[in-house]
Amino acid sequence: MRSFHIRYYRDVLAMVYAIEEINNTPDLLPNITLGFRIFDSCMSEVKAIHGVLTLLSGTRDPTPGYSCQREPFVAGVVGELMSSLSLPMARILGIYKFPQISYGAMIATLSDKRQFPSFLRTIPSNAFQNVALPRLIGLFGWTWVGMIISDDDVGEQGRRDLEAGIKEQGGCVVFTQKIHLLYPRDKLLLVAEVIRASTVNVIVVQSTEVHVAVLMEVLLEQNVTGKVFIFSVIFIITPGLFSSAAWRMLNGTIGIAASTGNMPGFKDFLRRLDPSRAPSDNMARLFWEKAFQCRMRNETELPPAQGPQAVCSGREVLSEGHMSLFELYDLTSTYHTYAAVYTFASALNKLLSCQPGEGPFVNGSCTSAEAVQPWQVIPDARAREIEKSSVPLMNKWKVFQTIPSLPSHRRWDLVLHYVKGAQVKLKTGENIVFDENGDVDAAYDIINVQIFQDDSTELVKVGKFDPWAPRGQEVTINKSAILWSSGYSQVLRSVCNDGCRPGYRKASKEGEPACCFDCVACSSGEFSNETDASACFKCPDTHWPNEKRDACNPKEIEFLSYGDPLGLTLTAFATFFTLLTTSVVCVFIKHRNTPIVKANNRDLSFVLLLALMLCFLCPLVFIGRPGRLTCLLRQTLFGAVFSISISSVLAKTVIVVSAFKSTAPGTKRWLGNRTPAWIVLSCTLVQVLICALWLLTSPPYPELNLTSGQANIILECNEGEGLFFYCMMGYMGLLAMVSFVVAFVSRNLPGRYNEAKLITFSLLVFVSVWISFIPAYLSTRGKYMLAVEVFAILCSSAGLLCCIFLPKCYVILIRPEQNTRKHLVPKGRLNEMAH
Repeated sequence: MRSFHIRYYRDVLAMVYAIEEINNTPDLLPNITLGFRIFDSCMSEVKAIHGVLTLLSGTRDPTPGYSCQREPFVAGVVGELMSSLSLPMARILGIYKFPQISYGAMIATLSDKRQFPSFLRTIPSNAFQNVALPRLIGLFGWTWVGMIISDDDVGEQGRRDLEAGIKEQGGCVVFTQKIHLLYPRDKLLLVAEVIRASTVNVIVVQSTEVHVAVLMEVLLEQNVTGKVFIFSVIFIITPGLFSSAAWRMLNGTIGIAASTGNMPGFKDFLRRLDPSRAPSDNMARLFWEKAFQCRMRNETELPPAQGPQAVCSGREVLSEGHMSLFELYDLTSTYHTYAAVYTFASALNKLLSCQPGEGPFVNGSCTSAEAVQPWQVIPDARAREIEKSSVPLMNKWKVFQTIPSLPSHRRWDLVLHYVKGAQVKLKTGENIVFDENGDVDAAYDIINVQIFQDDSTELVKVGKFDPWAPRGQEVTINKSAILWSSGYSQVLRSVCNDGCRPGYRKASKEGEPACCFDCVACSSGEFSNETDASACFKCPDTHWPNEKRDACNPKEIEFLSYGDPLGLTLTAFATFFTLLTTSVVCVFIKHRNTPIVKANNRDLSFVLLLALMLCFLCPLVFIGRPGRLTCLLRQTLFGAVFSISISSVLAKTVIVVSAFKSTAPGTKRWLGNRTPAWIVLSCTLVQVLICALWLLTSPPYPELNLTSGQANIILECNEGEGLFFYCMMGYMGLLAMVSFVVAFVSRNLPGRYNEAKLITFSLLVFVSVWISFIPAYLSTRGKYMLAVEVFAILCSSAGLLCCIFLPKCYVILIRPEQNTRKHLVPKGRLNEMAH
């Protein structure tokens, strides 16, 4: 009685219930009574094959390939429940085109009509399960999972398909262990140890419940707990197979089950069970003994009774407690058994109601009830003679194949022809329609096993899988409806390592599975706004990542403004030096008739001071929001004004050299007022022409620099053709170098006050500043580039001002006694000039 499981007996009762309903329905198979034979496979492929061959040969000891019954009366086979047993059955039955409708075999291989031409099923193929389960695992964020499979073809095929789907969802299968009902204990202990040692918290089970039951007992014994099991569709919820303690280990289990309909009246049918009405029904008597813990009187036909030795009367009444033995909360395979019987009945009804001229045979002829054969092709006299003989079935089929008048598309079995084309509407309203592969439409429920303190079990539908839904929406689940095993109030994590926060991306570890990774911060200019991002993304050109790099914020427009500390500092220096230059101008105007002011061309000094004043004001054009006018004036105004300054210094240097070197008659004409004016005008004119050509051909304009890669958008002046800028700077450098060389040559001229020395030093400062400016300018961007140029303008201008004019102001204001002609010119040179 230990091997008798009421849960599977319930499926048998569903077939009996359906046949009883059909026989009592006048509209379906009128005047015909359906019967049945039952063969128990005992979870064994060998016994399943034995049962099939017994049906085909008609003998207790089957003779493969032979029919030893004069009138085969079996129209088809309902079964098997398990895919592993259905496969060998379907191969044999397919040879003879014998129709087989399974109510539980889900393996996708059975949809191949080349291998299994006569196999159909009322339960969906597990092909869609291989999409549903990985999607379900992905919804919970489980990426680190193990897998338990049955040691058979069904388990191995399921492993390949599920593992591929899990990897596609970004998960990893850490281990795969095989189990089987017939495994020795030592082998199951090794499986339990692998599960214990692994960090995996979620285990996918691709196995039927009979194999899982023995594993759960071992896990219970070894105290391997805290795991969440995910069951595939081939696992049928059967608490009766498990001990109470082992069953509680499955509390919180998530599984996928084929959607089912209702079976009105089935519960009342179960209540009416009475073993005394069918003394030869061994299964009914076994159920009665298990339900009432007694033994039936006919002990010779039954195995020894277990438990109390009370004798069953057969008149006991089934109570509600006894009804719970049938586990009616899950009618998955039971409902599909019911549907399979109705499919056969509908096909036979259509076959027998065939009208002449509409049949599948030659000239549209029909068959009769007496002539129906499961493998029948053509009911002629020759066929009837053959079917009465005890010859191999395969030979009979070969005879039918040689009939020349038989079209190839009519070589299919007659019953199979009607079964495949059946469109069955059950009393519950559901429709059964087979596609070209013998499959029905797929629909799955996601269920949660909830086991309570009193050991009562409830299967709660927490979601569904619709393969026809839009991509990504196939699986819907209500996580709040799930009750996990004790100790877990929320979804248990099962990952190799903690996920990466937003702002980071996953980076694979060398030699580790793809699910194990390091978290690397996003690079500059990139962001990630989701957990476990596999890559960071660049922000749009007008945005920049925030400090955490988990979002993009609009960039601020950056320019060297007056409100910026740097811009304010440069403005202050520019203002100070402008006022200082103005003060020097005032001092020179007031003392314009003194020797030191008149020395070396007084007018040229005023031109240089005015040019320096403009140089100090040039930075004000560089500071502030760039506009079209300011972009046009920035570099060109700076270039022109500085050319005036440098050419004025050059003119002063030439005047000094000429004054001290001219001893020959007629050389004084070079010391007139026109000479410095021509020098300044000619040198400045070249720079003006360069700037004018610049403005005419490629004028600067304001633009937003979005490609700087910084957190701000740089509002800057596009200088147009860069060649003009370098020509302008190069020309200024040329003037400065010429002035420096001339001044350096004349630095040792006699005199207490030698302006050539001051000019040399000022130009040394000037050249040093601009040589340092070039690398600094090229290595900066944005407002700092402008700040470098403004700083160079202020420093070089200040060098000229301080080195040339401050010593003169010192003499004028502090040492006026030195401001005399005698003091400024050497005695010998003074006598020479007097003559």
